[in-house]
Amino acid sequence: MISVVASIRVKAGKRSEFLHIFKANLQKVRQEKGCIEYFPAVDVDSGLPPQTLDENMVTIIEKWESVEALRNHLATPHMLAYREKVKDIVENLSLKVLQEA
Repeated sequence: MISVVASIRVKAGKRSEFLHIFKANLQKVRQEKGCIEYFPAVDVDSGLPPQTLDENMVTIIEKWESVEALRNHLATPHMLAYREKVKDIVENLSLKVLQEA
């Protein structure tokens, strides 16, 4: 199993629009072979000192059975369509693909 943390910075004022597009794709992704977990998350103010809040950041938490399943996910028609829909909203993307140490 692998875990993926995708940090997506959206343009100011565009988080709601981005989340609407993202959530419209959730069911298709969750039905993909190898998908264990897949959801968007946004910052919640915990008051903990090392935390930095960013209202323009959306973090996607994912779990996949394998790197191959992740690669297949990225090539699906619904993901290609999703990327096209958000290309003018997203400013930056950072991706971490992790395995248990």
